Amino acid sequence: MQGEIRSISFDGREIRLTTGRYAPQAGGSVLIECGDTSVLVTATRANAREGIDFLPLTCDYEERLYAAGRIPGSFFRREARPPERAILTCRLIDRPIRPLFPNWLRDDLQIVATCLSLDERVPPDVLAVTGASLATLIAKIPFHGPMAAVRVGLLGDDFILNPSFREIERSELDLVVAGTPDGVVMVEAGARQLPEQDMIEAIDFGYEAVGELIRHQSDILAAMGIEQVKGEEPKEDKTVPNYLSKQCSKEIGKVLGQFSLSKGERDAQLDAIKAKAAEAVAALGDSDPVKAAIGSSSKLMANSFKALTKTMMRAQILEQGKRVDGRELDQVREISAAVSVLPKRVHGSGLFQRGLTQVLSTATLGTPSDAQEMDDLNPINEKHYLHHYNFPPYSTGETKPMRSPGRREVGHGALAERALIPVLPSKESFPYVLRVVSECLSSNGSTSMGSVCGSTLALMDAGVPLVAPVSGAAMGLIKEGEEVRILTDIQGIEDFLGDMDFKVAGTEKGITALQMDMKITGLDVPTIAKAINQARPARLHILAKMLEAIEKPRDVMSPHAPRLLSFRIDPELIGTVIGPGGRTIKGITERTNTKIDIEDTGIVTVASHDGAAAEEAQKIIEGLTRRISEGEVFQGHVTRVIPIGAFVEILPGKEGMIHISQLSESRVEKVEDVVNVGDQVTVRVREIDNRGRINLSLRGVPQDGSDPEPTVILPVGEV
Repeated sequence: MQGEIRSISFDGREIRLTTGRYAPQAGGSVLIECGDTSVLVTATRANAREGIDFLPLTCDYEERLYAAGRIPGSFFRREARPPERAILTCRLIDRPIRPLFPNWLRDDLQIVATCLSLDERVPPDVLAVTGASLATLIAKIPFHGPMAAVRVGLLGDDFILNPSFREIERSELDLVVAGTPDGVVMVEAGARQLPEQDMIEAIDFGYEAVGELIRHQSDILAAMGIEQVKGEEPKEDKTVPNYLSKQCSKEIGKVLGQFSLSKGERDAQLDAIKAKAAEAVAALGDSDPVKAAIGSSSKLMANSFKALTKTMMRAQILEQGKRVDGRELDQVREISAAVSVLPKRVHGSGLFQRGLTQVLSTATLGTPSDAQEMDDLNPINEKHYLHHYNFPPYSTGETKPMRSPGRREVGHGALAERALIPVLPSKESFPYVLRVVSECLSSNGSTSMGSVCGSTLALMDAGVPLVAPVSGAAMGLIKEGEEVRILTDIQGIEDFLGDMDFKVAGTEKGITALQMDMKITGLDVPTIAKAINQARPARLHILAKMLEAIEKPRDVMSPHAPRLLSFRIDPELIGTVIGPGGRTIKGITERTNTKIDIEDTGIVTVASHDGAAAEEAQKIIEGLTRRISEGEVFQGHVTRVIPIGAFVEILPGKEGMIHISQLSESRVEKVEDVVNVGDQVTVRVREIDNRGRINLSLRGVPQDGSDPEPTVILPVGEV
């Protein structure tokens, strides 16, 4: 059970790779470690199932809270549904590795990465991506790797590799770059309005480091005596493709050349051509090789027709520079935007439409207690901005069962969330928790960037003081040999038939989010740079259209949104505000009909739909936490009378006692002879004892509102 342990030096750190010890029945396994972070990655292959015409690849990332020495907080005290950030790591593994498997492979593949130990200085996600490549190679699965990933941060003017969680939090950039020997295959980034050139340099910096990890993987395979399996592509029977090319090419070309057709009209005409071809095949003799080939596979006709359409559409773009809707390569579809499309019970709403893609976004303002607690391995355990993305089946004209959000929905919501976080106001200046929901009402390309635009509109409509508005555009790519065409604002058919889906979001100042996925085995950095630069005028054009709907955030929030007052108290006095068993704070909330949140740092947030009630609660809390000094004079009212004195509320929620001997200069037989409950009195703080109790006095304090004479408190024993 010893296995083999190999160490590689990377950016001044040691990465340890253990093979042959763990998961012996998996096809391939590796324990990849750096610092105290340990991730076990396995790759397993099973025989293809009957009738499968796609690659059934599953990538899973499993978090175990014991990795951080914690017990799950759920009722059952065990991990259940993967948390959102674990789902995003699943996608981070899947997206760069999926295009590297041969397109003819139909075997069931599963890659499982399990975080067994967590060092907060070493995030496990990029280790899992690199480990997935090595485990796949060890399993001898046909694969166009090796592939590796690194994270790039920006602190000051310096790029850093694989920053810690805390460094990521402070960084101007959080970029993950994955690549192969052929080029970059995936990019995922969030940034604080980073200029395009800085982003390009960061990608280049990251890809250079990726190359080092790729070389290390090749060396490990050689040391293990494993030869990489590329796989031999099965010989394709060209009978049906050649028949369809001869019978349908001319008619398909006519449809693709009718730029005025809508998506529905184009799809209907292509379906009619395919149906006509199917009828022609059905009329062939039983011994005809075309009919025999189609009869042996129920999906061969549809797949061959789709491949022919793809080839012709790509050729039209490469040779004529024209897209199926007649746009130029860098042209954006028609844009429309509107705000306040829903009643003001919804705190903010925005409707964004680009071509046939339509997204309705809503913004809801909540109190600090609405923040989402994250029960995962990330040390940042609260979210104050939440973006949820929904993709109902009617958005593509389909009928399907409505299910809970899948990985795609979670990923698209996270991308839009990442794009807007850099422009949100600080928690101190705007203490609201924000939730944005993007409903995709119609989809024909890049609903995620539509969600970014719609959410910006909704937040501005809700009165959220954004640092700057954000817009986004999706870029595409057609690559045949050395011929490359970059497409601006791709629609559905261009996404499906193209080689790249590159989403860029940002402000006029710079980029806030970036996501690139490839369908080829890699792309060089200069081409990526061209796509990033080509996206900027598209983003700014879209942004200008959005600002026609709402120029700046509203000055007044919805009357149905809560009003928040935020202020700071001494953290040592938090217990005073809460009171024994929470009685004090509960009493304040019931008295003022407000909601009160107190952070460990002493920040108090009072929420109410009535501003006056919130101010009253603030006065009470400030009174409870104000430090009283001996000799101070207060006006208050008598709240209780006991035989030895009277209690006076000198500040909201804070009482002191006047001993019977301090009620008058002369002897007092009965407290009620001088004061009664409800009386307004002016008192001087005589003493604060070692238990914090406040002793008051009426002696020498005028009750007519004139300035009282200074009182000297004599030490005990003096006369």
